[in-house]
Amino acid sequence: MKSLTINASQRESVGKKATKALRNAGQVPCVIYGGDTIVHFAAPEIAFKNLVYTPDVHTVVIALDNGTKINAILQDIQFHPVTDKILHIDFVEIFDNKPITVELPFRTVGNSKGVRNGGVLRFNLRRIKVKGLASKLPDVIEGDITKLKIGNKLYVTDVASDDFTILHPDNTVICMVKTSRTAVDVDDDEDEEETAATAEGGEAPVTEAPAAEA
Repeated sequence: MKSLTINASQRESVGKKATKALRNAGQVPCVIYGGDTIVHFAAPEIAFKNLVYTPDVHTVVIALDNGTKINAILQDIQFHPVTDKILHIDFVEIFDNKPITVELPFRTVGNSKGVRNGGVLRFNLRRIKVKGLASKLPDVIEGDITKLKIGNKLYVTDVASDDFTILHPDNTVICMVKTSRTAVDVDDDEDEEETAATAEGGEAPVTEAPAAEA
C-alpha cells in the first residue's frame, strides 16, 4: 500500500480544555493504539487532506516532534455534524510481522460481454475487507469482468490472493450484470463466431432453413 508521512506534535495534556484549544488553533487531536503505550498527538487539519479525502487506503508514518516515527493506519475518524471539520482521529500502530485488517477499494478490469449486449453492471461492494501484512497489501483489488454475461456475478472468491485473506463469506457478490430494456440475448459461441468472421473480413456463417417437404 501507499504510505504518507504526517508531521505531528506529541500531546502532554489530553483533557477537554486542552483538546478544545487545539481545535481552535486548527489542530486535530489524535491517538495511536496497538503499541506498548498509547500515544496522543496533534497535527494541522490540512496535514490529513491526502489521507482522509481520497478513496485510496494508505499506511501512515507519524513523525513526532521528539524524533519518534510510528507506522500506523487510520482506524476511525470523527467529523463535526454541521461543519464536517475533523474532530478526532484514531490510529492503530502496525508492525512488519503482524497482519492488519483494512477495507481496500475494488476496481473492475475489462469490458463485460453482458454490458456490451446492453446489460447494466451493478455493484454490491465498492470496498473489500481483507487481512494481511501491510507490506503485501495492494493499493486496490482488481477483478476481471470480461467474461460476465447478463445474469452473471463476480464473487469475492474470484479476486482471492495468497497475499491476503478476504474477510467476507465465499458467496459474497462484488458485482453482477443485470438485464435492462435494451439488453440483447446473444449466445456466446455465436457472438464469438461472428466476431472472428468480421475480423477476417468475411461474413458470419448463415444457417440454411430445411427444405419444405412436398
